[in-house]
Amino acid sequence: MNENAGPEARRDADSYFLRAEGITKIYSDGTVALKKATLEIHPHEIIGLLGENGAGKTTLTKILSGLLPPTRGRVVSPRGPVRFASPREALDFGIGMVHQHFALVGTFTATENVALSHEKPFSLIRLAKTRERLEALMEESGLRVPLDVPVEKLAVGEQQRVEILKVLFRDVRLLILDEPTSVLTPLEVDELFALLRKLKEKGTSVILITHKLKEVQSITDRIVVLRHGEMVGDVRTAEATTERLAQLMVGKTLEGEPTAFELSAEQLPRALSASRKKEFSGEGILHVIDLVARGNTREIAVNGVTFDVHGGEIFGIAGVEGNGQSELVECLTGLRVPVSGTATIRGTNILGKDPRQIYRLGVAHVPEDRWRLGLVLPFTLAENAILGVHRWEEFQGPFGILRRGKVNQHVRKLMDRFDIQATGPNAPAKSLSGGNQQKLIVGRELAKDPAIVVASQPTRGLDIGAAKYIRDLLIEMRDNGRAILLVSADLDEVLALADRLAIMYEGRFMTSCRPDTLNREQIGMLMGGVACKEVA
Repeated sequence: MNENAGPEARRDADSYFLRAEGITKIYSDGTVALKKATLEIHPHEIIGLLGENGAGKTTLTKILSGLLPPTRGRVVSPRGPVRFASPREALDFGIGMVHQHFALVGTFTATENVALSHEKPFSLIRLAKTRERLEALMEESGLRVPLDVPVEKLAVGEQQRVEILKVLFRDVRLLILDEPTSVLTPLEVDELFALLRKLKEKGTSVILITHKLKEVQSITDRIVVLRHGEMVGDVRTAEATTERLAQLMVGKTLEGEPTAFELSAEQLPRALSASRKKEFSGEGILHVIDLVARGNTREIAVNGVTFDVHGGEIFGIAGVEGNGQSELVECLTGLRVPVSGTATIRGTNILGKDPRQIYRLGVAHVPEDRWRLGLVLPFTLAENAILGVHRWEEFQGPFGILRRGKVNQHVRKLMDRFDIQATGPNAPAKSLSGGNQQKLIVGRELAKDPAIVVASQPTRGLDIGAAKYIRDLLIEMRDNGRAILLVSADLDEVLALADRLAIMYEGRFMTSCRPDTLNREQIGMLMGGVACKEVA
C-alpha cells in the first residue's frame, strides 16, 4: 500500500479495529444510558465523541474499555465477538482509556503508578526501566510531570498527565481520552495533538471525548454525536460546522452570540470589546498582599502574590495547573495555612481561619475537584445541598433535629432555579451527571448570597450547554455587584469572562491587566514563564 495514501484509503485496506453493534445499557435503577448505539472504529483514525453530560459518552467508552458490560448488543473485532471482563483484559487486547476520575495510588510516585499498572512482578530493576522509558515518553509527548513526588501532592492537571502517560506507556491500538486537554496550555495541547497525529499515522485508533468544538474540529477525522443515549450524528469533520455540531448536541440551536469556544483568535478581541462590562466601580471586597504559601511538598507554591477583587468585576487567574493556583485558592478558603502575607474580606483577616468562619464573612467556594472537595457522592441531593448551611435557623428543629420538610423545600428551589436534573431530593449525588453535580455545587454556594465567589475550574468537564449556564450565572452575579475570583486552566474561558486578568507562573503573577491588551501568543509566552518586558 502507498504510504502516502490518505486516511480513507488506509481505512479501507485495514478494515475496522473494533465495532460496537446495537449497544444498549440500562443501569440497575432503570436509567437508560445507551439505546442501540453503533460505532465502527478504524485504524489511522481520530474520532471525536461529542454530547452533553449524561448523553452516554462515558458509558459507551466504559463498555469498549472493559469497565462495564452492555445490557444488549455486542462488541466485535475482525476475529469475532469480544467481551472484556475487566479493563486489564481490554488493555491486553490493545484498548486503553484515560478517565476523568483518576485511578492513581496517591502515596505512590508517578513512576510507581505506571510500573504498578503494567509490571509484574514489581521490582526496583523494573522500576528503573519504567522511569527511563517514562522520561523518553515525556520528551516525545511534551507531557511533563514530577516523577518522584507522590501523586496526591500533585495538582489535578499534573495527575491527569500521569494518567495519560500511564496509558501511552502501553502500546495500545485504541486510545480513549476523556477531556484530556482541560488542564493543558495551548502549547501543551499542540504537543499532545502532534502526538495523537503520530499515533494515527502508526495505525492507532483514537477516540477523543471533548466539549470544545474548535478542538474536535482541529484534530479529528470523524465526529460522532450522542444525545440522550442515542447516536444522532456521524459526520466527517471536514463537512461539520460549529453550528451544526452544537445543534446535534443539544437538539436545538443555542440562543445568543457565539461563545468564546466558537470564536477564532481574530474574532475573540472584537467580541469581548463589544460584550465586556464597563469599568467596575464596586467596593474592594478581597485584598491580598504579599501572600506566601507552601505546597504539599513544602516548596514555595505561592510567592508574594498581591491583588484586589472588587464588587462588580470578574478577576481571572490563568496559567498552567501546578503553578500555585490551587494553593492560592486553598489559602483564601481556609483549606491551607499560608506562610506569610495578609488577606482580608472587607477589612477582616481570613488567613488561618477555618472554612466555616470564612463562609460567614460572605465567601462562596466552587472547588476545582467536585468529586473530592465539592460533594459527598453517597449523600443525597438534600444532604449535599445543605453542607455548610445546615445550621441555618430555618433548617433547625427542636433539639437540633433537621426539619426535613424545610430542607426538601430548599433543595427543590435549587433544582428549579439552577435546572438540576434529578429524580428528587433523595437521589444520591453520584447518580447525577457531571453537569448536574456542578450545578448542585454552584447552586448551593450561590444560595448563601455571598459577597465574593471563588470559582476554581467551574466548567471543567461540562458540555457546552452546562458550561454556558455556569458562565452566565457568574456574569449575572458580577452584574449584581458580587466580586468573582475565577481560576481556570481554560484560557478561552478566562478571556471570555474576566474583566481583569492575571497570569500565574511558578507562584507569581507575571502580569495583571485587561485581557484585550494581550494577544494569545503573548499570553502563551507569559504562561510559559517569559518575562513581561520580553513579551512586550
